[in-house]
Amino acid sequence: MSFHWESSVYAIIAFAILYFLLSKYAFGPLMAIMEKRRQLVQGELQQAEQSRLQVEQLLSEQKGAFETARKEAQDIIEQARLTASKQADELVRVAKEEAGRVKEEALRDIENEKNKALASLRSQVSAMSVLIASKIIEKQLDEKSQQELVDHYLKEVGGQQ
Repeated sequence: MSFHWESSVYAIIAFAILYFLLSKYAFGPLMAIMEKRRQLVQGELQQAEQSRLQVEQLLSEQKGAFETARKEAQDIIEQARLTASKQADELVRVAKEEAGRVKEEALRDIENEKNKALASLRSQVSAMSVLIASKIIEKQLDEKSQQELVDHYLKEVGGQQ
């Protein structure tokens, strides 16, 4: 095998022409497609990063909203507890007032009944005194003597109260 330099030159020239044609018609569009692909991948990476940041922001907002809702719920529970306590105190106060009013009314009723009973007792005692006195004396008393006798018995009954 011998070396022919002409065929080497032809091969180099053919390679140079092939390289020129490939770079003009194949490598340019291929590199453009590769550049577009690189930009697409880089855009998707940036979009993924933005999405991750948005998710983190939304997550922190949700945590804040959850904490706010939890605090509001605790405030509502505390307010309900205070309201219930106030209502219970108010009910106890009203019940005590009502009990005092009922007690006073009962005491007035008792006093009225006592006075009625005493009045009734006095009238019965005076009637019985006159009856007893007239039977003991067995005579007809005049009006003045009878009045004195009634007054005397009334004083005795009134002093025993």
